[in-house]
Amino acid sequence: MKRLIATLAAATLGLAGCAGGAAGGGADKNGESTSPSAAQPSTASATASLTVGLTYVPDIQFAPFYVAEDQGYFREAGLDITLRHHGAQESLLGALSSGSEDVVFAGGDEMMEGRSNGIDVVNWATMYQDYPVTLIVPADSPIKSAADLAGRRVGLPGPYGENYYALQALMAAHNWSESDISVNYIGYTQAAALASGEVDAIIGFRNSDVPSVERQGVPVRTIEMLPGGLPLVGVGLGSLRPTVEAHRDDFTRMLTALDRAVNFARSNPKETVEITAKHVPALREADNAAAAEKVLANTIELYAGRTPLGVQDAQRWEAMAAFMSEKLLREPVAAADAFVDLTGSAAH
Repeated sequence: MKRLIATLAAATLGLAGCAGGAAGGGADKNGESTSPSAAQPSTASATASLTVGLTYVPDIQFAPFYVAEDQGYFREAGLDITLRHHGAQESLLGALSSGSEDVVFAGGDEMMEGRSNGIDVVNWATMYQDYPVTLIVPADSPIKSAADLAGRRVGLPGPYGENYYALQALMAAHNWSESDISVNYIGYTQAAALASGEVDAIIGFRNSDVPSVERQGVPVRTIEMLPGGLPLVGVGLGSLRPTVEAHRDDFTRMLTALDRAVNFARSNPKETVEITAKHVPALREADNAAAAEKVLANTIELYAGRTPLGVQDAQRWEAMAAFMSEKLLREPVAAADAFVDLTGSAAH
C-alpha cells in the first residue's frame, strides 16, 4: 500500500504539470473551426463501413455522434457509420471482442482492464480530456474536502467502472479501507439517493449527475477527489489492435467528422438536442430538452478540454498503468500497449 501511495503522489505531481489549454482559433456561423490547423473533410472516394458501439442507452452525452450522422459529416469523411447501443445484457467490450462492433466508446481505464483480461483493445482517441468523475455533496454538507468523507456514506453504482476506479484512487491516497468509509453500491440511482439523504455523498459524473441531482431540487457542490486530478484516463474510442492497424486513416477521418460535430453542438445547442431527440424521444418534452441542454454544455467542455480532438496524454496513461496495475488489474498492462495517438500531437 505504501508503494501505491507513493505511485499516486508521483503521478499527481506529474499530472498537475501537464499542459491542458485549448488551442486558439474561431468558428464560422455553423460552428466550423477557422483555425489554420483545423482538419478538413476528406475527399476519399472509398467508403469504409464501421460500427461504433455507444454503450447501453442513447443519451445526450453521445450528441456529437448523432450530429455527425445527421449532418452528413461521417459521409463527407468517406465513412459509412452505424451507431449501435449494445444491450444491458452485453458486457462493455463483448461486442467489440466478437466483431459486432469495430469501435467502442468507453473509459480509458475500462479498456485497460479489458486488456488485462485478455482483450486486445487499443484506445486510439481520448474524447473526454478531463476525467469526468467527481465527488458530489449537497451544498449545505459539512463535507468540505475529500478527506472529510471518512466515516460517511458514499454511493456509487457498483464495484466496476469509472466511479469505482475513482473511489479506489481516493482510498489509496488516504490509506483507507472500506471499513473507513461506508461504501454503498446503489446502482444507477445516485441522484435519488443523494436527494433523499440515503447517502452523504456520491461519486458521479459532473457533466450529467450534477444537473440530475439539482433537477430534483437539491443544490450540490463538487469536490476535487485528488489534488492535481485522478491518475485515470477519461472516455475515448478503442478498437481491437488489428482493426486499428487496418483503419488508421479511417479513424483519423472519423475524428475530423466528430470535431466538426463538437463545434456544431457548441454553436447550436437547441438544434443538437432536437437531433438527439431522434434517438431519445423523451427529449421532445420541453422540460427534458432544457435539462439536456445543461448536460450537453457540460459534456462539450469535456470533449474540448484540449486540442486536437482525440489527443492522447502519454504521461497520464503511464500514471494510470502504474496505479491500476498495483491492485485493480488481473495482469499488469504496459501503457505503451494500451493506446496509440492518431493526431500526431500526443503530450508527454
